[in-house]
Amino acid sequence: MFRGSSVSINLTFSDADSRRKVLVVPWAHAVKKDSKEPEAQYVFKDKDPITGEVVIATDEVITYTDIVLEFIGQITTINPDTRQVVVFSRTPWLLKKSDKKPHTIECVEVMTYSFPDLSKPYESYNGLTTQLRYFLRVTMRRQNAFDIVEEQDIWVQNPQAAPTAVVPGIKMEVGLEKCLHIEFEYNKRSYHLQDVILGKIFFLFVKIRVKYMELSLIRRETTDKMSKGSYHDSDTLAKFEVMDGNPVSGETIPVRIFLAPFRLTPTYKHVSNHFSVRYYVNLVLVDEEDRRYYKQQEILIWRKSSNAKAAPGETLPQVIR
Repeated sequence: MFRGSSVSINLTFSDADSRRKVLVVPWAHAVKKDSKEPEAQYVFKDKDPITGEVVIATDEVITYTDIVLEFIGQITTINPDTRQVVVFSRTPWLLKKSDKKPHTIECVEVMTYSFPDLSKPYESYNGLTTQLRYFLRVTMRRQNAFDIVEEQDIWVQNPQAAPTAVVPGIKMEVGLEKCLHIEFEYNKRSYHLQDVILGKIFFLFVKIRVKYMELSLIRRETTDKMSKGSYHDSDTLAKFEVMDGNPVSGETIPVRIFLAPFRLTPTYKHVSNHFSVRYYVNLVLVDEEDRRYYKQQEILIWRKSSNAKAAPGETLPQVIR
């Protein structure tokens, strides 16, 4: 809600009572960041209609030429040298237009809007170096005065069908000739956000002293079309110590990683040809001389249609960062 010295603008949604909400932490690189506290945002899917009202209230007479509402999809990417903002979607809705003379508001004015079949092909995303944002922007244009602007964010989540292709499980090998041979097998390559990674680690041949072994879950962002080429940034979401001490040849260790506790997104590939988000499982083994042996494998994450379990109108407990 915009609140100036004499005017306030409030955007409402016609189905607010039945629409789900999530808590979203402000993006770390946002230009306008009034608070660090999570904000409740309404959740929409691709092609969901967006309808509601714009309520303008004032305690004095406000003169304006027209009032325009826009639905905007925007990608912001940053690196240490540049900040790039790209609007990939813009849909206008003229709320009020003057004919020959400006309009005035003396107390309260309510205007309805409707975007009946609005394309929202990509999911909202707040990452390390990239943000994909959808928002409504109201602009009250005035003569001989600053325009009054108010923005209202929404959060887009698009459930996906389960992958239908039959893809075998994954096997990773870590080896050093005549010293070490380890295999890590897990049951499949694609997982939904509430899934569990199941696997086993086989110590086929061990002739070195092992200090410890760990698995980590990594998210990697790649931003394209930057001024100096692609830019990569990785975030280790979790680490799991598989063993502490020296294993013996023939030993097997089961692995089970629950994905639900982590703030994951689906895998995104070349979103509007600007960025990608991929996930990897990383296996690291360290010997007593602190030499590291590792192997990394990409996994596919997807959003299951039944992932959201909150009742209509309820704010989900998870916090999206």
